[in-house]
Parts: sequence; structure tokens; C-alpha cells
Amino acid sequence: MPNMSLKKNPMPEQEPAVRAANFKEVALGYTREIAMAEADRCLNCKHAPCVSGCPVNVPIPSFVSKIREGDFQAAYDIIRLQNGLPAICGRVCPQETQCESKCVRGIKGEPVGIGRLERFAADWAMNEGKISAETAPKNGNRAAVVGSGPAGLTCAADLARAGWDVTVYEALHTPGGVLMYGIPEFRLPKALVQKEIDNIRALGVKIVTNAVVGRAMTIDELLNDDGFDAVFVGSGAGLPNFQRIPGESLCGVYSANEFLTRINLMKAYTFPQADTPVKVGSRVAVVGGGNVAMDAARCAKRLGAEVSIVYRRSEAEMPARAEEVHHAKEEGVNFLMLTNPTAIKGDENGFVSAMTCVKMELGEPDARGRRRPVVIEGSEFDLPVETVIVAIGNSPNPLIKKTTPDLPTEKWGGITTDDMGRSGKLHVYAGGDAVTGAATVILAMGAGKKAAKAMIEDNQ
Repeated sequence: MPNMSLKKNPMPEQEPAVRAANFKEVALGYTREIAMAEADRCLNCKHAPCVSGCPVNVPIPSFVSKIREGDFQAAYDIIRLQNGLPAICGRVCPQETQCESKCVRGIKGEPVGIGRLERFAADWAMNEGKISAETAPKNGNRAAVVGSGPAGLTCAADLARAGWDVTVYEALHTPGGVLMYGIPEFRLPKALVQKEIDNIRALGVKIVTNAVVGRAMTIDELLNDDGFDAVFVGSGAGLPNFQRIPGESLCGVYSANEFLTRINLMKAYTFPQADTPVKVGSRVAVVGGGNVAMDAARCAKRLGAEVSIVYRRSEAEMPARAEEVHHAKEEGVNFLMLTNPTAIKGDENGFVSAMTCVKMELGEPDARGRRRPVVIEGSEFDLPVETVIVAIGNSPNPLIKKTTPDLPTEKWGGITTDDMGRSGKLHVYAGGDAVTGAATVILAMGAGKKAAKAMIEDNQ
């Protein structure tokens, strides 16, 4: 009989007061005993509704059953048939709105902790198990992958397993994309990301860093001069959006992209050992309500600042994961809901001194069903801050569009594709944030898998 407990086994964590002062991973992971007990909550449903919620179609009941039996190697091998980055997905995927939202156990209690079990299996394999690097025999096909984020790495791995010769071109000096520069160490350790990348390199995938496609070479040159049979564009959405309010050019205003890149990839939190410092001052405002805003706020808190999240809707409308909001509150981040900035003020030296805000109330729903925020007249006030971090979304970098004029794109900048990642340009495929705009790691991975499948089918 399965364990019919209505509650998930709790995830061991650092205490809030301790972790708020360090960049070590917050969630410590399940032990063998806890993982097996949690796996025993699975009903092993024949119709497996949880799988329909997974963008990469991991056979969830199968791997959970193996954990229940204590066969952790088999559990990992099952996951990796569909998911090339399981240790990452087990940490950062929004399972609560995907696989776990379909779990039958969630009808009368909490769903099975699928993400926590995936993380356990992946961590066990990295530390104690074996990770296969088997591929099909080389078939002569060659692919170029633009970007080494989750979409690009997934596409590259699937093509390599199918016998393709794959080269990934990464603009930065370290591969990994948003996994390296966007998600903080305390949520996703960089050594772990590097191990996942090493596993993909072991499949024969070549990764070229400091290579900006659109500058060093164009997509047409990759196809026509370098002889690639296909190109996958997974260049992400790295162009930050701003509110376009007065004062955004003052010293002390960051995009969340720049702030997190300095923190994560350039380890600014180790200054003066790091070459790239980051200014936070004693008071920081983070504008936005998504996961990126939570990441920026929690990083600023760890650097010693008093931090406030400023969001124009209520907490119920915040797009951030509930777990991240909960952790931010535990760590002492303030939340100013129904509040919207209208200007940033500076001192005589051009540094941020305050942010002018207005209070909001929720009005009628907009086209997406979200209640539109409306300004409350006479509610203007100044919030004293030394740093403002803007985390209101990103758009695809226009460089690919500008240097590939016959590549169809949407008005807002995303590359136009069909459901399998085929663009309107022959031999060019795309997926992830470059197509959808900023989304989740697992959705980008799903897009990379679909595009790889299409590339294989189109080149048989």
C-alpha cells in the first residue's frame, strides 16, 4: 500500500537568518530515506496525468517507482531519456503549475514532490552513479546551435545522441546562458550547472565561447560558408525592459539582467576579490513581481541591504513561484503591493536618492483576465533608496533579426516558428525565449527537444 500521508515530506533547508547572509544553496535536498518515503506516496496511476504536465514528457511514475525501490540509478536513467538537465530542472522548474498540478494526490492533499525526487535522483547520479555518454553512430549531419542556455543545450544534446556533429556558439565567456548568469547560486549552484554542461560535452558537443552570432558570424555564413546542415537559434531574451520613467539613467539603477550577471557570473558578492563590484547601498527597491525580481531582491538582501519589492498589483497576481515569495519573506524582504514607480530621483552627484511611487487599486480585468491596476489620486510618496533594480521582463536581442533580414519575426521581436520550431527560413530553427519571450527553463528545454526532433526528421 502507498503512503497516504496528505503532506509532502518537507525539504530540508538552511535557517532563514543564516541563509540570508550567505550565497549557499537554500534547499539542502532529500536524503535517501526521505526520497523513498516521498516516492511511496505515488499511486503509480496507469493513465499518468502528471506526465501531461511535463513539457519534456518525463515518464514520472516510472522513475518514482524506481526511487521507491531504492534503484536510484535506474530512476536517473529513466529521467535522462527525456530530460538532459535533471539536476537543474529539479531545482528551478515550476512543478507546482506543471507536473505536480496534475498529480491525483493533489486532489485531497499535497501532490507528490516530483521535482524534489527528480533533484534527488540527479544529485545521486552525479555523486554516486553513472552518467551515460552513449550516442548513435555519426550520420554526417552537422548543426550549429546559437546560445548555450536551456533551449540550446537541450537541442544540442538530443542531436548529439542521434549522431549529429554539433557546435554551440555562446556569446559570453562561460556557457550556460540564464542558468549561469540569471539564477542565483543559492537557488542553482554553478558547479552543478557546470557538471550538467560537462555531461553534454561528453556526448561530443563542441562549445565555442565569446562568439556573438550576428557579429563574429551570421546565420547565413554558418549555413553557406561553414557548411552546417541546420541552425538552431536559442539566443534567449537578454534585452531588458524598462518603465521609461524619469531618472532611469541615474547611477544606481540596474536592469535585473545586469545586476544578476554581476552577482552570478562575475561573483561580485566576493568583492574586492572579484573584478566586477556591484553597488547596493543600504536601501534597495526591486521593481517587479516575477521570479527574476525575487532573485534580485534576495541577492541584494544577502549583500546587506534593506530590500523592498515594489509591485503594482496585489500578491495574488504576482507571477513569481509561491516558494520564492515565501523564501523572500522569510529572509526579510519587504513587499510593497499595489505600488507603482513614477520617477527616480537623484542627488547632486547623479546617484539615486529616492523613488517616487503612487498607490494603486485593482480595476476591471484586462484582455488576459488580470485586473488592471488603477492609480489612486493623491497617493504619491517618495521611497528613500540608493539602488533601483528593474525586473519587469526582457525581450529577444534584435541582433539576430538585424543580421538575418529574411528570418520572419513577430512585431515585438520574437522569431516566428511553427509548433516544432521550424522558422520561415530554410534550415533555420528556433526555440525558447528567443521565440516566446522570457519564460521558464523547462519550457525552453521542451522547445529545444521539439526543434531537435524536427531537424532530425527534415534531414533524414
